[in-house]
Amino acid sequence: MKLDNIKRFYFIGIGGIGMSALARYFKAKGFDVAGYDKTPSPLTDELQAEGIAIHFEDLGENIPAEYQNTDSTLVVYTPAIPKNMGELVYVQKNHPVLKRSEVLGLITQTSKGLGVAGTHGKTTTSTMLAYVLSQSHLKCSAFLGGISSNFNSNVLVNASADYSVIEADEFDRSFLRLKPYASIITAMDPDHLDIYGTTESFIEGFQEYADKHKENQLLIYKYGLPLKQTGFQGISYGIDQPDAQVYGTGLHYENGRFLMNVHFENEVWKDVVLGLPGIHNAENALAVAAMCKELGLSEAEIRSGLQDFKGVKRRFEYQVRTEKLVYIDDYAHHPTEIAALVSSIRLLYPDKKVVGIFQPHLFSRTRDFEEGFVEELGKLDEAIIMPIYPAREEPIPGVTSDELVRKIGKNASLKTPEQVLEFANSIREGVILTIGAGDIDRIVPQLKQLLEKN
Repeated sequence: MKLDNIKRFYFIGIGGIGMSALARYFKAKGFDVAGYDKTPSPLTDELQAEGIAIHFEDLGENIPAEYQNTDSTLVVYTPAIPKNMGELVYVQKNHPVLKRSEVLGLITQTSKGLGVAGTHGKTTTSTMLAYVLSQSHLKCSAFLGGISSNFNSNVLVNASADYSVIEADEFDRSFLRLKPYASIITAMDPDHLDIYGTTESFIEGFQEYADKHKENQLLIYKYGLPLKQTGFQGISYGIDQPDAQVYGTGLHYENGRFLMNVHFENEVWKDVVLGLPGIHNAENALAVAAMCKELGLSEAEIRSGLQDFKGVKRRFEYQVRTEKLVYIDDYAHHPTEIAALVSSIRLLYPDKKVVGIFQPHLFSRTRDFEEGFVEELGKLDEAIIMPIYPAREEPIPGVTSDELVRKIGKNASLKTPEQVLEFANSIREGVILTIGAGDIDRIVPQLKQLLEKN
């Protein structure tokens, strides 16, 4: 399919982070854009303020009249929408309809798409890559899975740029619809087993994505990933991994700044300043440095971009930062992500008590990785577990937050959002973390206000 005859885009599920990025992109390109979402949110408020018409009831066949024209309207939907939703059923019979990932695939055919894939780190890494490129002589457009603190948006539009940075999402095998020019793969820890079925099938999905990079195409990947080289130009990276082609050493915290040395094949960049703290963010910065160097950016451009990068909202995002009390909100929802978060906190604040407030995301993920959740959450000084956020799933018998609390043991408790806020009234010092990918972010403003008051 081509976009040549399309004048209007209609989004079903427009309030999602990926869908809203596409809606903003096409609005900025001069197309008419409208859509549906289930409930209002700060993001839908922003879209409406930008001139995009949004409604919150299923209109069935009565979608807005101007979007009834089947020749000039393309409908885009997210797999999170139920298949029996009235508007979706109607448009699938009458309109050209594509998934979000298929539209991203079309965009990668008309630009040099730089994909960022991985179970963890892809949002921060893609946003960091987009920022460094946007500050360089190359420039780029970008479609991001989070709100960039530098751009204050999840999309960047530059009509004259050759490159587009795209978060390559493994959910629903979406990334297999892309045609990347080059890519980064940050991690391949099994996830979404409700989609893939087995760990082996999950790894095969990433191998299939890697195989899209034909001979001499560039693939930057974390050292040690179980990938077979099948003709692509592969460059590995890692912290304290001298066998990797690009590696970091001397990671340290100095005068409020995170620094490391970056080693390439024939040169070393000493004391590269990172805008974000954390071991995992240092790894992300290595991947971005490797990609940008291969694309032709100078050392000065890369150093400047990494130093000035402010991160992504809900990724190691400081809410309160005083000498006695620190509050950080983070999207971590997999045991490996929680491990990276807690290890970074221990490095930054070795003498402070660390309290984590965690909302499990999906019954299936909680079941599949229960052992890992118990182990990593058990490393907190105190673990508060909220009820499981179901998203698209029905409950699974025996899979509960109570069971997680029981297995974590001492220093673990179950609390509702209201009880979490009551608990916060007594906190005066230490490090507080809110952790999870569900709707835990809704208590962040109230929690921040309470802790600032304390």
